[in-house]
Amino acid sequence: MIMLRIGLTGGIGSGKSTISAIFEELGAPVIDTDAIAREVVAPGEPALAEICRSLGHDLLRPDGSLDRAALRRRVFRDDARRRRLEAITHPAIDARMRQRLATLPEHTAYVLLVIPLLLEAGWQDRVDRILLVDCPETVQVQRVVSRDGIEPEEAWRMVRSQASRDARRQAADDVIDNDGSLERAELTARVQRLDRRYRGAAD
Repeated sequence: MIMLRIGLTGGIGSGKSTISAIFEELGAPVIDTDAIAREVVAPGEPALAEICRSLGHDLLRPDGSLDRAALRRRVFRDDARRRRLEAITHPAIDARMRQRLATLPEHTAYVLLVIPLLLEAGWQDRVDRILLVDCPETVQVQRVVSRDGIEPEEAWRMVRSQASRDARRQAADDVIDNDGSLERAELTARVQRLDRRYRGAAD
């Protein structure tokens, strides 16, 4: 059996966490690069020290942890800084993702790799299929404003700093539309169909 690597992606606020949670409920192994991204910048990690050297020691809180909100403000207004940050974090995230993949049982049918910046990082070669969670940009902004308590203007900047909706849809093999019009049961049914397809394709 060849383990399929399904890359789950989507813009900020698209609902990737909701969809990945349903896959987990169905027993699919999930490797979330957002969670890994938090791990690799924890106190004591080499990436955190490099971020401070490159982008400023004032990004540290008094307890030595990274002030992620301050970092976000600093890099989302400056493309050069964002590229420096990605040059530090992406290799660390990639290495840890590969470590997690190597620990999965041999009989695993497929693994869901949650990679929000899959296109932006050029990681298409890390996956066999791309599953896009999609919604209109206005919905993304509403969700991010509600979730993070930020101003709409900042949310729009974050949305527009990512790959375009059209680019993601063109790259996707499978799409789940998550504009909020579907009940949880309907979303679950769609994920169940994909789960069956992925398990069948791995046989």
